[in-house]
Amino acid sequence: MILPEILAVLMVVAVCGLLMFGYPVALTLGGVSLAFAVLGHLLDVMSFSFLGALPQRVSGVMTNEVLLAIPMFVFMGVMLERSRIAEDLLETMGRLFGTLRGGLGISVALVGTLLAAAKGVVGATTVTMGLITLPAMLRHGYDKRLAAGTVAATATLAQIFPPATVLVLLGDQLSTAYQAAQLSQGVFAPASVTVSDLFAGAIVPGFALVGFYILFLIFMAVFFPKTSPAIPPEPGAPKGFALARRVIEVLVAPILLILAVLGSILGGIATPTEAASVGAVGAMALTARRSRLAEVLGSTVVKTAQITCMIFVILIGATLFSLVFRGLGGDDMVHRALSDLPGGTAGAILAVMLAMFLLGFVMDAFEIIFVVVPIVAVALLKLPGVDPVWLGIMMALNLQTSYMHPPLGPTLFYLRGVAPPEITTWDIYVGVIPFVLIQLFALVVLWYVPGLATALPHALYGG
Repeated sequence: MILPEILAVLMVVAVCGLLMFGYPVALTLGGVSLAFAVLGHLLDVMSFSFLGALPQRVSGVMTNEVLLAIPMFVFMGVMLERSRIAEDLLETMGRLFGTLRGGLGISVALVGTLLAAAKGVVGATTVTMGLITLPAMLRHGYDKRLAAGTVAATATLAQIFPPATVLVLLGDQLSTAYQAAQLSQGVFAPASVTVSDLFAGAIVPGFALVGFYILFLIFMAVFFPKTSPAIPPEPGAPKGFALARRVIEVLVAPILLILAVLGSILGGIATPTEAASVGAVGAMALTARRSRLAEVLGSTVVKTAQITCMIFVILIGATLFSLVFRGLGGDDMVHRALSDLPGGTAGAILAVMLAMFLLGFVMDAFEIIFVVVPIVAVALLKLPGVDPVWLGIMMALNLQTSYMHPPLGPTLFYLRGVAPPEITTWDIYVGVIPFVLIQLFALVVLWYVPGLATALPHALYGG
């Protein structure tokens, strides 16, 4: 290994090490990159003028039309958090299924799916469901660990169901990598992969994952009935036609919003950015029906600005990191390493998936997308038989586990902050283990049945 490639490896190690010690992500990426750029210049293995491309790249990030969807999707999720739709959904679905053994857990999974498709923000979904459902599940005798694991797992569905922020960012990174991979192979009219492709590709695997969750909850209810008892019917609660009418009333608004956003994207009527603006307006309309919009608008804008700034500052730091890494010859090194792995294409993808899963213990999804994906995506997409949509959904499912598994899964911290005192951190950690295993099983299924991710995009957009 020659000197510049050694520096490229040391730069990755330095970033990971500093992140493990808790240093801010954006500053770590930028600071380490600058330090190694200077070191490479002093050792005469990289010209410092290589960084002259940074302003243009940052400008490209800030004017990227796809990435403009992020603040509006975040705004939609935060606004819906304040609309109290979740409370109505959980209460009504709990009455619908709660009298069945394990029914309340199934209700939580179904409502989590709806909220994931409507919000696309894990933190907001976790806090909302943790505040509402955990006390209810404990009050009705559910096992603490099963209750905590169910809430944590269903809240992270917001990272795989469109319009998940992770899918938007992955779509942007994979689009660039896919075109670069084709150009390097002499294809000067490259095909493209878009955020819409990933949105379409995530739908079937997302519903399959929900189905696996529900099967697990049914298994627990049948073989371990004490963990998920039935809820006695409440006196005076609506039944029959009255309950059906209430369910329809509660479901209409969020389903219409989901259809307006996703339907316009998948149908080719609107771009993700345009659809995000529709979702933001729709979320404000739903909130205005339930409370005074002026009371929540200010706090929603502030929260949206905080989340959006966090994402883009990390992205700018990651842009500098990838630029220096490429300047040190790191991309060629990764391509050679993945090409030489035993097992060919399958071995290379398996190695990357394993690395992303292990990094999830110490890094969150955004960090992995910005640091790891630019390094490995071009090399993987150069390999024969790799579909970019399938690869993107595999990565998205894998990254979803980074929100759940100990010790640094953000969902666990969100849930710990709102959980009742009788639920300990250990209960949350143990409770999510079966759901992490379910997600790994879903990855295996998707590995062997790639059509789950590719069939719908190909049917909608051809190719």
